[in-house]
Amino acid sequence: MKQISQNIISDLKRESNKEKAEFFPKFFKVGPGEYGEGDKFFGVTVPIQRQIAKKYYKNIDLNSLESLITSPFHEVRLTTLLILVLKFTSKTCNELEKKEIVDFYLRHTKYINNWDLVDSSADKILGEYFFRRSRKILDQLQKSKNLWKNRIAILSTFYFIRKDDFEDTLRYCESYLSHKHDLIHKATGWMLREIGNRDPNVLKNFLKSHVSKMPRTMLRYSIEKLPEKERKFWLSQKPKL
Repeated sequence: MKQISQNIISDLKRESNKEKAEFFPKFFKVGPGEYGEGDKFFGVTVPIQRQIAKKYYKNIDLNSLESLITSPFHEVRLTTLLILVLKFTSKTCNELEKKEIVDFYLRHTKYINNWDLVDSSADKILGEYFFRRSRKILDQLQKSKNLWKNRIAILSTFYFIRKDDFEDTLRYCESYLSHKHDLIHKATGWMLREIGNRDPNVLKNFLKSHVSKMPRTMLRYSIEKLPEKERKFWLSQKPKL
């Protein structure tokens, strides 16, 4: 299994692109004091990472993924998460194996530390798993002082939204009204927009109750799919900042 881990890294290195390796650190904000500070990049696109994940996911175990999820290279961690998603969503994955994947994921949230890492995995693993189970663990993530755990919590509810279950999403969005980080404003606005796509009245009721307190980014994201007249109305209810 160690050889498979090495093969994954070798494949990623082989697909590296110098221009993208120079661009990604700017795109993912890895400078001093930025949210992705210190992250490293080979310069490999996501479609290629998906191909590599698909190539290896059936034959690599969780123990072998340990060294990959802790890699300093962004693409190695993302490819690991894509492998976990493929394993978790496989028709042959049983309940015990799903729990092992969830436990692995939760043990390594320290390394799921950028928005694309969260967005590509949280709903597909934690969301699916906790949909019919206690959501106390998601509540713990939501209450954390850690930005990425907060984003994992709200993005996990994307799975719930697709099942027309909005309660926890709305609760988390309400709790994040005073969150300081733009990445949470974007995530909550996105989830509210997804709710609105399924039930516009639920979104509008949330807006009626909270528009005056919503960060402007959250508001703009949440109303993006509404008719222009309605968007202008809601924006007029929120003082420009």
